[in-house]
Amino acid sequence: MRRGARTAVWITLMVLIPFGVLLVRELAQHKAITLKGAIIRKDSDPRKEMPIADVVVTADRLMAASESRSDASGFFSLALQRRVRHGEPITLHFRHPDYKPLDVKDYAGDQLYVAHLEPAKPEVRPQVSGPGVVISNVVARYSIKSATSANVGSAVKSFEIVNQGNVRCNGQPPCSPDGKWKAAIESVSLDAGDGNEFRNARASCIAGPCPFTKIESDNFAENGRYLNVSVRNWSDTATFLVEAEVFHTLKGDVARQSYPVIFGDGLNFTMPANAEGVTIMADVNGTSVIFPLGPNLFLSWASCNSRVNKDQTKVFRCALKPGYKFP
Repeated sequence: MRRGARTAVWITLMVLIPFGVLLVRELAQHKAITLKGAIIRKDSDPRKEMPIADVVVTADRLMAASESRSDASGFFSLALQRRVRHGEPITLHFRHPDYKPLDVKDYAGDQLYVAHLEPAKPEVRPQVSGPGVVISNVVARYSIKSATSANVGSAVKSFEIVNQGNVRCNGQPPCSPDGKWKAAIESVSLDAGDGNEFRNARASCIAGPCPFTKIESDNFAENGRYLNVSVRNWSDTATFLVEAEVFHTLKGDVARQSYPVIFGDGLNFTMPANAEGVTIMADVNGTSVIFPLGPNLFLSWASCNSRVNKDQTKVFRCALKPGYKFP
């Protein structure tokens, strides 16, 4: 290669290398975009646009790092490749076997993406001869574990810490906190009894040279069956008084009720995370009947499903079966 050609190549490299370094640095500092959105059932009535779980979400042209899948609340989070910039056109694909495929053209950014999926098979309620069975006054009943505490008395005990003041310790513990005077340590324990616990415990010096006493240790903050306290005294005999309130705790099930909201032929209600024994009480053609919902969410007059929120509360939806109606 001629000397002039080699010089031209070196000059070109010297010019391009800084741009390459800047490009690599920009790519390294650029944060990947994550698209966040919700997927719901398409309906003319917004109150019936229920969240859809297990929808596969992808992007075209290998713009997404991997596919995403919606959770029970319909939420999805789709991470894009680092090379994708804000405002770049993107096509999102939503796929679920029970819904028609949906392709949405949009732009990459930090906005909220909401996809409305149309059911693959239109919901058609069969015609039923006759007036139909009326379901009314629907109430969801459940129970929660509850603990109720009652004050059943108090405990009082006095005790002495026998000692003689002004006696040098001479390095033979127990001593005063400064190590100068001979001290004595006395401990006392109280038992609240089976099923009981102490609360609001306190210990106080009531007689003797109280300024020269110190509570060494106690478990007053634990609110347990047993109460323990130790006191150090480095002067003449002192008297302490220990007091506490005694509580008894009763555990049991407390009944609660939730009143469903009815939209069209469906009813919706929620349950707290600790709800147990869910039942539905309803009037069937004027007769009050209790229906245990059970783990399979079975009702003779409705088809039910549920989803669990992030805080573990549950959302239930029940749609009437053919032949039944709300008033």
